[in-house]
Amino acid sequence: MRASRLVSLLLLLQTRGRMTASELAGALEVSVRTVYRDVESLGAAGVPVYADRGPAGGYRLVDGYRTRLTGLTAGEAEALSLAGMPGPAAELGLGSVLAAAELKLRAALPAELADRGGRIRQRFHLDAPTWFREPEPTPHLAELARAVWEDRRVEVRYRRWKAPREVTRTLAPLGVVLKAGRWYLVADADGQVRTYRVAAVLALTVLDERFDRPDGFDLARCWQEHADRYERGVYRDEARVRMTTAALELTAHVLPPAMSRAARAAASEPDPAGWVHTTVPIESVKHGHVELLKLGAQVEVLAPAELRDRLTATAHALAALYPLAACRPACPGR
Repeated sequence: MRASRLVSLLLLLQTRGRMTASELAGALEVSVRTVYRDVESLGAAGVPVYADRGPAGGYRLVDGYRTRLTGLTAGEAEALSLAGMPGPAAELGLGSVLAAAELKLRAALPAELADRGGRIRQRFHLDAPTWFREPEPTPHLAELARAVWEDRRVEVRYRRWKAPREVTRTLAPLGVVLKAGRWYLVADADGQVRTYRVAAVLALTVLDERFDRPDGFDLARCWQEHADRYERGVYRDEARVRMTTAALELTAHVLPPAMSRAARAAASEPDPAGWVHTTVPIESVKHGHVELLKLGAQVEVLAPAELRDRLTATAHALAALYPLAACRPACPGR
């Protein structure tokens, strides 16, 4: 285990250059004290690793030093085969580049490892879009990705959900994210990091002006914070309901995950008839009306009154469309 960690530390310094003890500890998931000991061990083994003092200091390898400890294990070769995403790469304009890189990688590997990588592709496949959703057209994605890579500002004409519907913005694009088959742009807009649906970009101009990326910006962490904040903020209201235990189980399949989790967590013990009381978070009365209709007659809204009235009106409208007298003699209850 320690030998593997020493190799990882050496490769981190080789690929990233100067790194502080704290940065190395975070990357290796060990303590700073362990990093100190490992660096001493590398030095004792003849590896030319040096410490630069001062606020901008850290550990680094002597210029020009390269390790030869870069051979891939069988597991690493298999993992690299899973890393390729042909569909998303093609949308980013990198399909041919990815294919060429994979060919070069397979050609450089021993025959046995190359074959293992090929077998992985025949056994595992990534299909990013969710079910029952048409893929969104993103004609400007490749150009946005180029601007992200080159740190160039962009001017976008963007369609949003509130008035005015179409706006023009100058952005510093920091990254793109693929979430459930939909592409999002993470960008700095007037000093604030914001998120934009790439499919809502109506026009794009990549500017000559470059920008400096914020110090310490981490795209994955930024996106996770955005996703958490969005989920917490989108459900502004709640509905008190009673539903059957069967409907409670069904929520996992027909309601958004946040609604289902909350409903199941707040559910009371079932009464003798098999009904439970619970609270369901909703975005609005309109949203709750659409979502809770999916549970049919297995749920009764107790509050708010406006949501209950909406469902009552829908139930009466359905009864008018499908009156019991119109049933054939074989209808249940006849």
